[in-house]
Amino acid sequence: MINIVLCGMMGSGKTTVAAALGRLYCLEIIDTDEEIVKEYGDITSIFSTCGEEKFRDIESEVTAKISERCKGAVISLGGGCVLRHANVEKLKGSGRIFYLRTSPEIIIKRLKGDNSRPLLKGDLEERVRTISSARAKIYEAAADYIVDTDEKSPEEIAAIIMEHMSE
Repeated sequence: MINIVLCGMMGSGKTTVAAALGRLYCLEIIDTDEEIVKEYGDITSIFSTCGEEKFRDIESEVTAKISERCKGAVISLGGGCVLRHANVEKLKGSGRIFYLRTSPEIIIKRLKGDNSRPLLKGDLEERVRTISSARAKIYEAAADYIVDTDEKSPEEIAAIIMEHMSE
């Protein structure tokens, strides 16, 4: 069995959709950010003490391990995981990548008041729009499938993903 890999912006619903896939289809769920926290500690602390580049190194190491060990699982990626081509190659070797494309307006609404994301420090609206714009083509290039998530429930998104998995 191959993995279902969810990528997209912070706040695009990867964790929520992964939970729906797990619940509805009895699939194991792996969250790369949770795995990083288990092994290396708080992500905000890693960013502040070691910087983004070191965090991306850790993320790549964890992604490689997950790609090798998991079969038939749902893998929810951190927002920047597909920025490194090596991560995309590993993930494609073990599964299909779904880009949960979500409008900046929805992401801003979801993340208002969330201070746990190091890359969103400062003006939330400006940061979300800047990062979304910079990453959109990268997410699209990494994805086997693009799922537009605006106005869809996690369960509807999960059903769309499973339809593609059966192709």
